[in-house]
Amino acid sequence: MSALTDVAIAVLLGGTLALGLLGVLSALPRWGAPSLERRIAPYVRDVVADEALPAGVLPVVGVMPVHGRRLWERLRELLDRMLGGGDALRLRLAQAGLAQTPAAFRGRQLAWGVGGLLAGAIVVVIIAVSGRMTPPAALLPAILAAGAAIAYDMQLTARARSRRARLADELPTSLEFLALCLSAGESLLDALRRVSAIGTGELTQELRQAVLAVHTGSPLADALGETATRLRLPGLSRAIDQIIAALEHGAPLAAVLHSQAADARDEAKRVLIEQAGQKEILMLLPLVFLILPLSVLFAVYPGLFILRLGLG
Repeated sequence: MSALTDVAIAVLLGGTLALGLLGVLSALPRWGAPSLERRIAPYVRDVVADEALPAGVLPVVGVMPVHGRRLWERLRELLDRMLGGGDALRLRLAQAGLAQTPAAFRGRQLAWGVGGLLAGAIVVVIIAVSGRMTPPAALLPAILAAGAAIAYDMQLTARARSRRARLADELPTSLEFLALCLSAGESLLDALRRVSAIGTGELTQELRQAVLAVHTGSPLADALGETATRLRLPGLSRAIDQIIAALEHGAPLAAVLHSQAADARDEAKRVLIEQAGQKEILMLLPLVFLILPLSVLFAVYPGLFILRLGLG
């Protein structure tokens, strides 16, 4: 155990020294400055016309590619390729109400994994110094790293699920409010502006983004369609499709919104009934393991007590 203790102390001291040296080197101007290719790329691109460059040199957006990527960016892209799901991850980020890009999310997930790895390494060093090192303990850093990365992904999934539920709950009320504003003589844009200004829920934030997109030059139908595409909430998508169809065909919007609100309420009732049917076993657990044993105990214990006293 003394050899393992010496190795653990050496790893701890060496890791501390390496972190200190890397911190000092990263603060130096030479190490922290952008690469030469990144600095001269905006100027070299204007010298030669895009048409004269070979095919495939420039991306679709017309920006000169820069290959001097950092190690962190390469690790982040590697993690993104390993886990996959770029479109699905972008959908979950939008449903969770986060403004992050999938690359930024993978970077934070990688940071959580590295943090778990360091925490596991510290725990292994402490175990080795205390003289209780065992072979299974060597797997602790990898287990903590994987657990931290999975926990960060599960946190995003839970946040997206809860926000979807809040959006579905707020949809009927928001549609009724929009229908009331339209019945009072306001236009659809004014009604959306009023609802987004007064409301404080998750759906009003999405409507506020749609109104902001209209104010910056986007058509109202395109702004609403982009909201439905980004969230992919069934009730909201149906309502927006009906609103766009009513705008195109000149149908009365107030009646359309009233019917969509009624459909949203019926959908909420149906989902509630389905959840109750799926969780009926869980609903029986308190009855079987708490209420029924207490009832049996209260019924049997007085008789046992009387028999023990010999009064029966």
